[in-house]
Amino acid sequence: MARWLLVSFLLLAGGASAFETHDLDWVDEKRARSVPVRLYWPESDRPVALVVFSHGIGGSRRGYSYLGEHFASHGVASLHLQHVGSDRSLWGGNPFSLLGRLQDAAQEREALERVRDLSFALSQILAHEVYGAQIDRSRIAAAGHSYGANTVMLATGAGIERHGRRVELRDPRIKAALLLSAPPFYGEDDPKKILRSLTLPTLHVTATEDTIRIPGFYSPVSDRLAVFDAVGSPLKALAVFEGGSHSIFTNRGGTGGAELNPQVKAATRELALAFLQRVFDGAGDALERWPRTYAPLLARWISPGATAAR
Repeated sequence: MARWLLVSFLLLAGGASAFETHDLDWVDEKRARSVPVRLYWPESDRPVALVVFSHGIGGSRRGYSYLGEHFASHGVASLHLQHVGSDRSLWGGNPFSLLGRLQDAAQEREALERVRDLSFALSQILAHEVYGAQIDRSRIAAAGHSYGANTVMLATGAGIERHGRRVELRDPRIKAALLLSAPPFYGEDDPKKILRSLTLPTLHVTATEDTIRIPGFYSPVSDRLAVFDAVGSPLKALAVFEGGSHSIFTNRGGTGGAELNPQVKAATRELALAFLQRVFDGAGDALERWPRTYAPLLARWISPGATAAR
């Protein structure tokens, strides 16, 4: 039985709704692997949509709360995973062995375990005695940042070839993908070969200074654009903010600019919610308004189904 802790109960102003925040500590017995999660649960008397969120390297279930809180305050549950093989524990210990820890966390075995974490957590929440019956199975999305975006792509249709066979880990319960700062698959030279099978609705969010620099890995923003181009979804959108940084989409404040940081976070959470409303509810008004509202922040915008960028 999962152990859970009530962390907070918030009532937000401005037309938003109340929600609860819970920590649940799950263990996948088949893999002997802990899968801690944080759940942002909306107060609702109707079935709720669900987002399952995967953090970037060195993150935790406490990260990206600006998204989880926003989703939940607007009636969408948000389940934030912590991947124990590539989580915040990497930053502890001997600083001289940090490079080795980061390299281990980026290995293929951990990349695959992260996808299994996501599917396991989804199964757990859907089977939960309190929350499971209240989740609308037809409205489940997965979201992730950086390494987490790779995790989501694998869980939503991306496929890689190993030993002459295509490895696919798609979870058919997931109906849409939200990809923040999605990097390419390391060591793979043809993104279309991997991503053409990802045909779910996808939202891609990046920034002109969204460059990944960690020991042993460098990825410029052009990689984010190549991922967008390669994804096979007929319904996909792209937002590129002017300036920023790779970590501007995390909970870190100030990175990418003290003034720009909160503006990009506000724009990102509204865009993500508007995209979900478009995909799950057929309500496109908010998504149509979004680029006009945030035009001063944008370097590029491609709306769902569009072929030209502004």
